[in-house]
Amino acid sequence: MRQVTSSVAVVIPARNEEQLVGRCLESVLVAARRVAIPVSITLVADGCTDDTVQIARQYPGVTVVELDASNVGSARRHGVEVACGSASSGVWIANTDADSVVPANWLVEQLRLAHRGIELVIGTVRPDFADLSAEQVAAWTATHVPGFANGHVHGANLGLSARLYEAAGGYPDLPEHEDVDLVARCATLNPVTLATDRCEVMTSGRQYGRTDGGYARYLRADLLAAVQEADSERTVR
Repeated sequence: MRQVTSSVAVVIPARNEEQLVGRCLESVLVAARRVAIPVSITLVADGCTDDTVQIARQYPGVTVVELDASNVGSARRHGVEVACGSASSGVWIANTDADSVVPANWLVEQLRLAHRGIELVIGTVRPDFADLSAEQVAAWTATHVPGFANGHVHGANLGLSARLYEAAGGYPDLPEHEDVDLVARCATLNPVTLATDRCEVMTSGRQYGRTDGGYARYLRADLLAAVQEADSERTVR
C-alpha cells in the first residue's frame, strides 16, 4: 500500500567538518525551501574537536546534536532517532554528508519518486573536481556516463521511507559501509527501489577520509587503477 509522505527528515553526520559544513547546510536549506511539506534538518556532530558545532548552530532551522561515538553508523542512527522520534509514519528520510553539496532539486526529486511509490532512492555522487588532479578528473569522467545511474550506494545521497528504514533495522553501528549494509538489509524486504542521477550530490574529493575505506580510498587508490585495468583489457583485445 502506498504511503503518503507528510514530512522529510534530513540527517547529516559530521566529524570535524568546519571547512565544509557551512556550504553543505546552505545547500540543504535551499533544497528544503523547494518542497511544500515540512522538512527537519538534523546534523549529528560526532566526536568533533573543531568548530563544526559552532558553525552549524548559526543556521536557523538546523538541529545540532552532539555525539562522542566516532562512528558514522552510530551518528546516522542517532540522527534518524532524533529526527523521527516516535512519529515516523509518513516520514521520508533523506541522507547526506557534511562534506557534500546537494542540488536544489534534491528533495523535490526524491519526493517525486516517493509519490510514485518508490521506497528506496539510491542517488549518485560526484567528487569536487577542485580537489582532484587533472588525471583523476579525466579518469572519473571516463568511467561515469552522464544519465546513467550505476547503483553504487552512497550515504551522501540516499533516501528511503521511515517505514522501510525501521523494517530493515536501521543503520548499524559500523565505522564505514553502514549505508551499504542498510541497503542490503532493505533489499531482503523487496522494496520498490530506484537508482538515479537526476539529483546528483557533489561530495568532497578528499583523498584520505575518516576511515581506511570509503569514497576517499576509491578516489585515491581505486579510480586510476580501474581505468588502467580497462585500458589494459582493451589493449589485449
